[in-house]
Amino acid sequence: MAFLIVLAALCFLMLAAYRGYSVILFAPVAALGAVLLTDPTLVAPMFTGLFMEKMVGFLKLYFPVFMLGAIFGKVIELSGFSKAIVASTIGLLGRQRAMLSIVLVCALLTYGGVSLFVVVFAVYPFAAELFREADIPKRLIPGTIALGAFTFTMDSLPGTPQIQNIIPTTFFGTTAWAAPRLGIAGASFILIVGMRYLNWRRRKAQAMGEGYGSDHINEPAPFDDGKLAHPLLALLPLVLVGGGNLVLTWLIPRFYAPSPSFVPAVFGNPPPVVVETAKVAALWAVEGSLLLGILCTFAFASRRVTHRFADGSKLAVSGAMLASMNSASEYGFGAIVAALPGFRVVADALHFVPNPLVNEAISVTSLAAISASASGGVSMALAAMADIFVHNAKAAGIPMEVLHRVAAMAAGGMDTLPHNGAVITLLAVTGLTHRQSYRDIFAVTLIKTAAVFVVIGTFYITGWV
Repeated sequence: MAFLIVLAALCFLMLAAYRGYSVILFAPVAALGAVLLTDPTLVAPMFTGLFMEKMVGFLKLYFPVFMLGAIFGKVIELSGFSKAIVASTIGLLGRQRAMLSIVLVCALLTYGGVSLFVVVFAVYPFAAELFREADIPKRLIPGTIALGAFTFTMDSLPGTPQIQNIIPTTFFGTTAWAAPRLGIAGASFILIVGMRYLNWRRRKAQAMGEGYGSDHINEPAPFDDGKLAHPLLALLPLVLVGGGNLVLTWLIPRFYAPSPSFVPAVFGNPPPVVVETAKVAALWAVEGSLLLGILCTFAFASRRVTHRFADGSKLAVSGAMLASMNSASEYGFGAIVAALPGFRVVADALHFVPNPLVNEAISVTSLAAISASASGGVSMALAAMADIFVHNAKAAGIPMEVLHRVAAMAAGGMDTLPHNGAVITLLAVTGLTHRQSYRDIFAVTLIKTAAVFVVIGTFYITGWV
């Protein structure tokens, strides 16, 4: 019964998201409905003490990233840099490779350490321009961005700084470069199969006479303000964001003490405020690099950006608030679900899968699906079962690096169900609905989930690490 309650809450939220209802409203409804069926006396305490605590904690950490990412995407759009990059990309790769261009831009940013949420804001203006120029249906943009940003550079390629690839290091004593050959094999499978699927979808739409379409919402305004910027200049803000993030990630822990503190200058004797640098260094690095990108865009396109920035920034901030609230509400939902007895039933049932790597893959991706979070799923799975995974792997002679790579890739498997925060953000930013575009996102989800088992099979056949 406990498991059925968790499953019902999950299905209810997915249905609400798919039908276009606000997740900000229905995530707490679904979560508290599950609590009501489990223990009615805990509804109010869990709402205040867990749901709201986690929701506010998410906003505390990530809202600046959402806001700066949205503003960065907006100034890139207003400056005309997106148009310049699109024009040069079409000239370099041709109109028939518009999708590949967007996938590669997303991959470059995410592998450079830019947050997945930031990539959505930053790349969407490029994608809209490029798809409009190539007359590809707009409804295919979310699936294309998902392939580039949410898959192989998030957790497959060795060395990626995304959190999904970092979390397993603390459990297995590995590094972000664990199992490089397996990671490259998995990334290649995702990219090749994913591009074949997207191109098939494009050809099918073209055969039916479907183009970019009209009457869309959240459309970036077409740029028609004189001569286009040089493509290298247009790329400079993107390079600064990616490169600046890498540099600041290295510099910040060396500039700040491990736990800097200060005493607020107010009456009385307030306790000192202590900040743990290690926990926020990555966030500070992303925020600083986004500021560099914004300032760079203003420096080289001030005339074009300034006179439209007031209205543009209002739209960007509104979008950032909606996207961050959607994700924060989902985060609160995941926390409630993880605290219910039904979640423990799921976790315990997964122990009975015999093969160590298959067990780990199914466990991590199942918990990621339930919590609608790749990082949340891998954190919960490894916190609960890492000792079992390590024991079984040692008994079978499986290196810890392989455990790391399978866990990281499985985290990015079934996490992108309809109620996932990144999916909802992606659809909100692009102005599309689940009904219009989720089919392609789910296809990418199935491809990246299959890639985990391709990597497991590759390990057993070749012995690669």
